[in-house]
Amino acid sequence: SGVMEPSQPNYRSYLLRLWRVSDDERPAWRAVLKSSRTGEEVGFGSLDALFQYLRSEASLEPGENEQRY
Repeated sequence: SGVMEPSQPNYRSYLLRLWRVSDDERPAWRAVLKSSRTGEEVGFGSLDALFQYLRSEASLEPGENEQRY
């Protein structure tokens, strides 16, 4: 079947939390991704950092060590 199982190496699943903060009266987004596989949480100070992390995760080969941000 075409359904991907979480145990497959080419599968990523996260819980994403986003919230807005004001830095010197300039609104900014903060984010936390929680891996549904490991429970590990990674925080981001901007959407750009979040997107960079996701692009990196999407380019990982199966078995390659995850990068830390």
